[in-house]
Amino acid sequence: MKKLVISILFVMQVVFVWAQDKPTGITGKVVDSKTQKPLENVVATIQNSTSTKMTNSEGIFVFENVAVGNQLLEITSSGYSRQILAIEVSPGATLDLGIIVLEEDITSEQQLSLITITESDLGDDNSGSESTAGLLQATRDVFNQAAAFNWGQARFRIRGLDNEYGRTMINGVPMDKIYDGRPQWGNWGGLNDATRNQEFTNGSAPSDYTFGGPLGTQEINTRASIYRPGTRISFSGTNTNYNWRAMATHASGMDKNGWAYVISASRRWAVEGYFEGTDYSANSFFASVEKKINDSHSLNFTAIYAQNSRGKNSPNTKEINDLAGIKYNSYWGWQDGKKRNSRDKDVEEPIFILSHYWKINEKTNLNTNASYQFGSIGNSRFDFNGASNPDPTYYRKLPSYYTTKHDDFGDYIGNSPQNLLNADLSRTTFLNNKQINWNAIYDANVNNGGESTTILYEDRTDDKLFTANSILNTQLSDNIILNAGATYRKLRSENFQNVLDLLGGQYYKDVDQFFSGDQSQPNLLTPNRTVVEGDRYGYNYILHADVFQAFTQFKFSYDKFDFYLAQNFSKSVYQREGLYQNGIYPTNSLGKSDKAKFENFGFKGGLTYKITGRHFLDFNALYMNSAPTMRNTFPNARLNNNIVADIKSETVQSFDASYIIRMPKLKARLTGFYSKIQNATDIGFFYSEGVGVLDESGELLGGSGNAFVAEIVTGINRKNMGAEFGLEYQITSTIKATGTAAYGQYTFDNNPNVKLSVDNAQRVIDYGQSTMKDYKQAGTPQKAYSVGLEYRDPRFWWVGLNANYLDDTYIDVSPLLRTSNFYKNVDDPQGLPFYGATEEEGRKLLKQEKFDPIRLVNLTGGKSWRVSAKNRNTVGFFASINNVFDVDYVTGGFEQARNANFKEIKQDMQGPARSFGPKYFYGYGRTYFLNVYFNF
Repeated sequence: MKKLVISILFVMQVVFVWAQDKPTGITGKVVDSKTQKPLENVVATIQNSTSTKMTNSEGIFVFENVAVGNQLLEITSSGYSRQILAIEVSPGATLDLGIIVLEEDITSEQQLSLITITESDLGDDNSGSESTAGLLQATRDVFNQAAAFNWGQARFRIRGLDNEYGRTMINGVPMDKIYDGRPQWGNWGGLNDATRNQEFTNGSAPSDYTFGGPLGTQEINTRASIYRPGTRISFSGTNTNYNWRAMATHASGMDKNGWAYVISASRRWAVEGYFEGTDYSANSFFASVEKKINDSHSLNFTAIYAQNSRGKNSPNTKEINDLAGIKYNSYWGWQDGKKRNSRDKDVEEPIFILSHYWKINEKTNLNTNASYQFGSIGNSRFDFNGASNPDPTYYRKLPSYYTTKHDDFGDYIGNSPQNLLNADLSRTTFLNNKQINWNAIYDANVNNGGESTTILYEDRTDDKLFTANSILNTQLSDNIILNAGATYRKLRSENFQNVLDLLGGQYYKDVDQFFSGDQSQPNLLTPNRTVVEGDRYGYNYILHADVFQAFTQFKFSYDKFDFYLAQNFSKSVYQREGLYQNGIYPTNSLGKSDKAKFENFGFKGGLTYKITGRHFLDFNALYMNSAPTMRNTFPNARLNNNIVADIKSETVQSFDASYIIRMPKLKARLTGFYSKIQNATDIGFFYSEGVGVLDESGELLGGSGNAFVAEIVTGINRKNMGAEFGLEYQITSTIKATGTAAYGQYTFDNNPNVKLSVDNAQRVIDYGQSTMKDYKQAGTPQKAYSVGLEYRDPRFWWVGLNANYLDDTYIDVSPLLRTSNFYKNVDDPQGLPFYGATEEEGRKLLKQEKFDPIRLVNLTGGKSWRVSAKNRNTVGFFASINNVFDVDYVTGGFEQARNANFKEIKQDMQGPARSFGPKYFYGYGRTYFLNVYFNF
């Protein structure tokens, strides 16, 4: 009955159609402000309608059969500032707007430096997770520009939301990974020119392409005919994650035979990026071809290939940062006179999209797409059997291993003469050998009878994703527009360990050194197997997903107010297929798991009240359910077919209200927002001491109760509330001032449940509630402020300066440490807590760390010249210096849960430095970006 009622509501919306006035037309000519030459393929759109036209080779556009009355006409073209014209159309006549001048958009050049932010935080897993800064929308909105260009380097998230709550599309095809809901930005990295045609929505505001989410949408349009004809060549230098970039793009425009094409290519590279040992190599190619069959039908084919390989940078504890500096990276070492990184991330996932554009009539358009994406993501690291850990920061190699020592009675002996001497020796040894010793690894393998005891492997994901969707836009009347769409996605994702380099040996044993007997066998079907380079081993499984989504949206537009109503339905089906019979889970690893099925609905609506033509009130509200990601559905997919018990869909609620000013000299927006996310699930993996795991006989597992665990946190509620403010004031014709502010409070809103999946015990253990309520969410500054000045000279040069202050960034806390296990002393026969483990003392140890405020000053500028008066040839440059005063600052970090109880942490804190203290990420110091370009 519930589904029936919702389905009826889905289609039964009352639509009133008002009679149209006598039709008429609009025409105009668009030219470049520098050259005064006409601009081809400029997009002209009558807002709140489906009417869109493009300029011809003479720069002219013509609308026919336009409703009379007041209208807003939007003129946009890649690389130019958009124009919004308020017009009044009289009956029975064509309104000639004359010459419309478009000026170069300086922020389009600024976007070329933004990629150095969004590619600098590629995730360590194969999830596709990259930028923790969320959906950084480089729109014309001054607030979002500040969030992208000024605050992004400090990992600022708009409204404190992760980018899985936004939607990213190319030609209407979703680009968010099914595995974790986040886009893999690297799939089109380095193709800035080819992906400049974008549309954004803020928050839950309506999108023509999808239902969306609380963070907004980003639609990238690669239809060949909308690109401005011409060629662009650019070369860039920077000192961030890469050093050099070369890029070339050519767009043909539509010829007389109805063909248009765009090609683009780039290369980015660095022997070493900003942090030590972080090499970088990326090659990107783009092609889009369109064939206009007739005035109603057009086909477009887009191909994107973006290969990216980069060395990662290690997060480090305070002890390591104090010893080696904040640029220190433990992942690399010298080999044959070159720095070699052991932790590379390699991405190679080409995308192919075939699009059919059908203009059914002047008021109805249908866009149908079929997309196929395949390829691989690999994250390399060491594996070792019978060898010592090659990590130079392994805790036994550091001074804190000795200065935190306690005897068998728990008494502190880290300050004994012998331990202090050992600590000094350890410090000296570390400073002299603080990088990976590749030669020692090779020597050990070569001299071991052919068996490698240390190898380099990659956690590999090979995806094959098919997507099909259709998007309908139709104007039902002068006042009402219907958007509707349906999308189907089918994923086959192979996941396995892949041997990359035997490092001097001839083979490697596929056994787990931490287990014995059958349990040490990753695959009982091939016991005691040896592997060579290119072989799969360790784990090997396939994830299957079928996802269907459909939405409808009605937009109503009137003189004093606009409003919209939208609905969404989705169905997700996930399944794991094990290809190995794991020795730890012999009956629950091989073959297909049960199917995890989720059906969800969503509703949203909004209202814009036009106080005057320059003052607006805007309201948006959203309520939706969302399926958990595959990442959080299978708690230990590498080893077994288990599904998280009682897993539920997330519930997402959001609301925002804005006051907007749009005046010739003043543009401003003040927004208050509130969002609540309920029933979220999160899964993490780590080795933990002090978790008190018992075996079947009731004794501590392995004599210590320590174990490698999968932490399953369910029922997480998050609450995000705050305000956004952006102001832009044109002081003179050449000087503009900006001011932006974000004030948020992002907290956990309940005490979620924590369970540990323990391989040693072959079971899931419930640790009860984690007292996380009112702890701050990590990963973003919760307060940010910016002021800026920009001077733009009539002779086409400009310079800008902004100062930024960001505060309230917190460490990512461990849920396990906030369960009752923290105080529990499993060795005490009466079950009493640890000595001194009072609630007050526990609060001191578990107080969430707040990082120091961040103060950043950024400088930007540029100049362009017209090379030829006859043609539109221009040459120019864009330059930026971020963090002018070279400030050191922490962007994030996380608590380690290696020490899982009061006693372990108390002892770890007694020395001058902790062995298992939090690990930190640091932002860039002073960086520059210089881009030189030539348009012709």
